[in-house]
Amino acid sequence: MHVRRHRRTLLVGAAVAAVLAGTAGAAVAESTPSPAATPTGDGARALCKRAPKIDHRIDRALARLNAGADKRGSLARLQQRVDNAKAAGHSEIATYLRDRLTFRKSLVTTLGQRQKDLADVRTWCEDNHEGAS
Repeated sequence: MHVRRHRRTLLVGAAVAAVLAGTAGAAVAESTPSPAATPTGDGARALCKRAPKIDHRIDRALARLNAGADKRGSLARLQQRVDNAKAAGHSEIATYLRDRLTFRKSLVTTLGQRQKDLADVRTWCEDNHEGAS
């Protein structure tokens, strides 16, 4: 009797799984975007609307990166950690931290360029009615 109940449970479970798989497949097929759903604009209005927030985020990130050694996430603090690792003779740790420092320094350059680009975007937005064209 136990074997029959177990077999029946397996068959019912398999049937339910098959039904759900068929339904899920249909739902996925229905939710697949058609080629007509491609973007028609460049998102200028949304970018103009978000520009002040983006600018604030960039300013905040640059302030953190350029802060002193007492601020978490700053270049100075990471440089201090590299120096401490070298002094302690932890060359692998120093190498890892030095690579992170190199990346963060490049991040400052990238964020500076984004800040300049965003200034141009804000000027464009002011001249073009906040992207409503």
